[in-house]
Amino acid sequence: MARSVRATVASARGRVRARRLHPPSRATARLVALLGFLGPGLIAANAGNDAGGIATYASVGAKYGYDLLWLMVLITVSLIVVQEMAARMGAITGKGLAELIREQYGVRWSSFSTFSVLIANLGICISEFVGIGAALSLAHVPKYVSVPIAALVVWLLLVRGSYKAAERVFVLMTIPFFAYPVAAVLAHPHWGQVGHAIVVPHVQANSGYLYLLIATAATTITPFMQLYVQSAVVERGIGADELNAERAEVAVGSIFANVVAGFVIVATGATLFVHGHRTVSSAADAAKALEPFAGRYAEVLFAIGLLGASLLAAAILPVTAAYVVAETFGFEKGIRHDPRDAPVFVGVVTVLIVIGTIVALLPGVHVIGLLVGVQVVNGVLLPITLFFVWRLASSRELMGRHANGRLFNALAGATVLATSALSLLLLGVTVAGLG
Repeated sequence: MARSVRATVASARGRVRARRLHPPSRATARLVALLGFLGPGLIAANAGNDAGGIATYASVGAKYGYDLLWLMVLITVSLIVVQEMAARMGAITGKGLAELIREQYGVRWSSFSTFSVLIANLGICISEFVGIGAALSLAHVPKYVSVPIAALVVWLLLVRGSYKAAERVFVLMTIPFFAYPVAAVLAHPHWGQVGHAIVVPHVQANSGYLYLLIATAATTITPFMQLYVQSAVVERGIGADELNAERAEVAVGSIFANVVAGFVIVATGATLFVHGHRTVSSAADAAKALEPFAGRYAEVLFAIGLLGASLLAAAILPVTAAYVVAETFGFEKGIRHDPRDAPVFVGVVTVLIVIGTIVALLPGVHVIGLLVGVQVVNGVLLPITLFFVWRLASSRELMGRHANGRLFNALAGATVLATSALSLLLLGVTVAGLG
């Protein structure tokens, strides 16, 4: 018995010495450090590049070529500003946006925001499962197989997984977005024209151009992104001492997401626009349309990107809605909790996934009409959400020395006013049927 114990101890010591003699490789250490750095900012920004977003960017490229690439530069600045304020509030206050709205402005505003988020997120969640089915249908996998499996995997990740595990999976889900830059290169764009379009704004005076300009801005900055990033910062336990690192992560995530969006425009502009294929009704249609001009691999890459985008957003949207409901009514929240400890949070996640799956499987579901309705809700919600983000982040009483400075506050105010105006314009033209 004593010999057995001594042998076990010796074996354990040997393993420890072996680990010391053979530490993890530099590549492994760098990957671990990178996964530790990336998080809420990258996830939120890339979740905005969902099936509806990809369809919008593809429509921009197909109809107007590279003409709207300059807008992506301005939107990137706006996205960084808005997401930074949300992340900063989460780190300093330790509370989600819905909870702060309830505490500072009352239950009515918080309840209105919660109801709007539920409606909008449900609509977008449905479109994500439709996107999953569409992406895998290009590989001849029926949606009646792909959608339920994807829904089960997402549910298990959110309900049975830990926050760290879920976040790492979310980060890994951004890898398929690299497919879009590769697809753009395969499309052989005129890079000189691309560079010129980025630097020199080109504006057309027609309703179609105006509609897509507004839709591009609105689909890049959506309410669920601010709500998610703030709540995720809180759940991750990021505090004031890690604020600078989180600011950098938000900036990197926003830039990466919008570079990807820019490459979608480049890929479709270099193929569909050049060859006169000017109409795109969905991201899957764009993937199919690429094949005659850029080859089979471009279609496959576009489909891979669509699948990754839809999976990521299908996971983030239910979580965001659950965060908002729990924060508004004071229930336990978070992926880290056992389902029995946070039944409302888990219930909201489950209901959104189940409804999204069922509607996505219905034959003849009018997805475009659904997305238009969601745009209307987001058009109303975005100005309200951004106003609260701006005013709360500016409050010295709430944020102390971490409140917006004068220069940043002016930039933030201009960003909020501009994006809100564009969102309301989108609401107007959508209701008027001008799109």
